[in-house]
Amino acid sequence: MSVNLKALVVHYEVEATILGELGDPMVGERKECQKIVRLRSLNANTDTSSLARKVVEECRLIHPSKLREVEQLLFYLQNRKQSNDNQEKKHISPRDFKPYTGVELDEEASIGSIDEYIELLYEDIQDKIRGATLIFQLARNPDNLEELIQNETVLGALARVLREDWKQSVDLATTIIYVFFCFSSFSQFHGLVTHFKIGALCMNIIEHELKRYDLWQDELQKKKKNQNLKKEHEKSLRKYQSLLIKQEQLLRVALCLLLNLAEDTRTELKMRNRNIVHMLVRLLDREDGDLLLMVVSFLKKLSIFLENKNDMAETLAVEKLAQLVPCEHEELLSTTLRLLLNLSFDTSLRSQMVRASFVPKLSSLLADDGQRQLSMCILYHISMDDRFKSMFADTDCIPQLMKMVFDRGEEKIDVELISLCINLAANKSNAQVMCEGTGLKMLMKRAVKLKDVLVMKMIRNLSQHNGPTKSLFLDHVGDLAAQISEQEAEEFVIECLGTLANLTIPDLDWELVLKEYNLVPYLKNRLKPGSAEDDLILEVVIMIGTVSTDDSCAAMLAKSGIIPALIVLLNAKQEDDEFVCQILYVFYQMVFHEATRDVIIKDTQAPAYLIDLMHDNNAEIRKVCDNTLDIIAECDEEWRNKIRTEKFRWYNGQWLEMVENRQMDETGEPFLYGEDGESFGNRDLLERPDLFYSPGAEDGIISVDGAISPEFCMDFQSRELGQTGYRY
Repeated sequence: MSVNLKALVVHYEVEATILGELGDPMVGERKECQKIVRLRSLNANTDTSSLARKVVEECRLIHPSKLREVEQLLFYLQNRKQSNDNQEKKHISPRDFKPYTGVELDEEASIGSIDEYIELLYEDIQDKIRGATLIFQLARNPDNLEELIQNETVLGALARVLREDWKQSVDLATTIIYVFFCFSSFSQFHGLVTHFKIGALCMNIIEHELKRYDLWQDELQKKKKNQNLKKEHEKSLRKYQSLLIKQEQLLRVALCLLLNLAEDTRTELKMRNRNIVHMLVRLLDREDGDLLLMVVSFLKKLSIFLENKNDMAETLAVEKLAQLVPCEHEELLSTTLRLLLNLSFDTSLRSQMVRASFVPKLSSLLADDGQRQLSMCILYHISMDDRFKSMFADTDCIPQLMKMVFDRGEEKIDVELISLCINLAANKSNAQVMCEGTGLKMLMKRAVKLKDVLVMKMIRNLSQHNGPTKSLFLDHVGDLAAQISEQEAEEFVIECLGTLANLTIPDLDWELVLKEYNLVPYLKNRLKPGSAEDDLILEVVIMIGTVSTDDSCAAMLAKSGIIPALIVLLNAKQEDDEFVCQILYVFYQMVFHEATRDVIIKDTQAPAYLIDLMHDNNAEIRKVCDNTLDIIAECDEEWRNKIRTEKFRWYNGQWLEMVENRQMDETGEPFLYGEDGESFGNRDLLERPDLFYSPGAEDGIISVDGAISPEFCMDFQSRELGQTGYRY
């Protein structure tokens, strides 16, 4: 069962079986049927429970066990009707279309006189219009459609007249298309309409009318520029306006018919191949609200396919749609926003929207209850691009969003609203607007009280901006630190940790915070692989890196045994670049401070791990390693030699590989070995002067002190052996 306005449609099956002489089934047939139960008495005050019982009692096709379902459908139908009365006006209905001024008839059509109306289609243009109009009167009533189909000549005659005479009379063409539109409103008649090739004919008509429109415009412009033709221009303008009304009526019904036929994607593809998108975009310049509604509705349906969306991008449809936002036609505005929402999934089209000033336009619609949701969704898509976030600060969008958030009280915030706020908070200018006055205080109060993860995500984004915004968080450090415990939900703790980790504020006493809220044991326990979700463990590492910027905090953490725990975690997460980089940053902070430098260098294997990672593929990891190793090399002679050796191996790797290969040569040249026969491979590389060119080399590559310059090493690595000009 399904609901359709003031009726229930009951679907059922009839099965007929012919039994043989012995009672065995011989022939069987099953047919799907439906019965419409009209509910004329259903209104806003109807008792749906009583009506449901009456429907079940009177319709034997509905089993009593379905009573509850019928009652729910009636309740839904009752409320849906109220909603539709206020919000939606069904604009594609045969009964909505009536003959317009100039072709109305005083007589009333009769289905019994259909043959007479067909005869009129063979007369002159005026009689053809009269005959087509009378047939249209009949076709507007869906009950007559089946009977019209039974007459073999009526639709054929209409199709023939349309094909032959549509250029002679707009009225005739419009009326005949109206008739076929009535049939196209029902899926079961689409094959019939397609049989007479009405869709293709409508495409031809639309294309022709667009060309006529361009000619009218050119003619009017020429007369307007010529001062001698001023009176003629005024006369032509009045005539043009009259013709335009009829043309737009024709275009509207033709598009209605095509939109109905486009229910079949194969038919829609044929329309696309005939450039339907380009035609529709050209019609966006019109002023008739009903025609524009039809055009935008059609574009909205087409926009779900990639090829059509690309056509809209190519024809700059977004710029033309900007003229319709905002507009007084509520249904047109709503449909336009739905089309824009479909298009806003495309990055290039979002750029077009920004260029067309849609950010302030959509921001102004946030105050409209009917359009707020759609506007917010489009703004959310625009806010996903970092290039456009700053544009929101110059509109009244952010104050409106903050007011919506605070007006929710303790109720759940709509996901579209908070998602948009989270995106915008990632921009410094927007963050300053959001934190104005009591903005940050109110957000913190809501997040902590309701444990609202999404609001905390927004706060976390706000906390990343240096300057006055970050300083405002000094008043809330305690509130955030108090949430760091095993009793709180992990996803909430992740956001609190991330916010604290962002607070690189010189005036913040991290040692006091760690002690007062006893955070060190929590941080250490959470470093164990598998102790929590990876996201939480990573935030703990980042938090340790932030607090380690303070000397006393770094010493406290080093004494607690956190460094060995980090090394264990590094081993476990060595394939995860984010983990590796953040752990290395902690090591960097530890060696940076005198108080913890010896712990890292002498009591742990951290320097060895740094040497292993100094040539990692990740540029950020290499950078942190280099900076950390430079500090270690300055402070410890033993590690300085190891670091130099490793760097020498790396910079001269290709050369050393060649030398090692020569050692394997069968000739066994003596200069590859020392005086005692020991291979150089067993000695410290930096103590092998025989491998270097002499200071007196004629090529001038080696400096006077015999050291190899880094520039040479890098240049040597970039060459192919055998092409350097040197031979061994």
